[in-house]
Amino acid sequence: MTEPLLSVRGLTVEFPTRRGVLTAVNNVSFDIMPGEVLGVVGESGAGKSMTGSAIIGLIERPGRIAAGEIRLQGERIDGISPSAMRTVRGRRIGMIFQDPLTSLNPLYRISDQIVETIRTHLPISLAEARRRAIGLLDDVGIPDAERRIDDYPHQFSGGMRQRVVIALALCAEPDLVIADEPTTALDVSVQAQIIDVMKRICADRGAAIMLITHDMGVIAETANRVAVLYAGRVVEIGPVRDVIKDARHPYSVGLMGAIPKLGGDAERLTQIPGSMPRLSAIPQGCAFNPRCERVFDRCRVERPEPIAVAPQREVACWLYDEPRSDGRAHA
Repeated sequence: MTEPLLSVRGLTVEFPTRRGVLTAVNNVSFDIMPGEVLGVVGESGAGKSMTGSAIIGLIERPGRIAAGEIRLQGERIDGISPSAMRTVRGRRIGMIFQDPLTSLNPLYRISDQIVETIRTHLPISLAEARRRAIGLLDDVGIPDAERRIDDYPHQFSGGMRQRVVIALALCAEPDLVIADEPTTALDVSVQAQIIDVMKRICADRGAAIMLITHDMGVIAETANRVAVLYAGRVVEIGPVRDVIKDARHPYSVGLMGAIPKLGGDAERLTQIPGSMPRLSAIPQGCAFNPRCERVFDRCRVERPEPIAVAPQREVACWLYDEPRSDGRAHA
């Protein structure tokens, strides 16, 4: 059996404050296999981006990884020195940020930025690095890449800039790409183009992708498996088709019900009452219990750990524990 490319076990990220310690990521575990796209979905504040930042060592102080381990191809990368992490970042893990303007320096030509990144991580000549950069821009769909490589970021549209950022993330041929909301600021037609680019690159280059988003439609189109996060914890994980067709956790059910369906009979999309709790006010027991329509007593006092409900599927919900504390049969 193939070993995971990325293995995250018990990851916990904390932020000490004067009012106490805030836990942004709480005991999160998952694997990503070579060539796989894992979607990570949830509302704003669920801990999606913080999980990605922890993997690539970009948690801002005073935040810290308080527990758990992160392994890339079997090698632990949490807690390594900043210089060692810089080598991992870019060479072995590429990053695509939500806003391409945060990844591109407006004062430098695209050619300077991509060529410099390639030569930082790969021992090749300037001419070869430039040829590789042009090829990457062509791969991600930049028209007339040989001419446009010498343009500045402001000379590209939002969708074209995001393509440049994808090329930048791939230029050192990483094994894993973390894409943090890569389509959020783009219109629907450009979103579809960017999704196609990411899927093709994953297939052609064998790179795995951790796709962070709040858009279940993007997950449905792109991912092989999906991890649903809520209040810093994984509440459900499994093959994307299974989770979309038969979501088990009540929060996942709400998210799936919010996906518009062509020809559907429903007059309105599902609405989840309430909002994500603040880090300083995470409820006791299951964090979703104040918003859950199926809550019972145990949910308010005990926090559930992931429970296997099918092959490759886990749900952190007391509805699937045997026996149910209230005597009712589980769903």
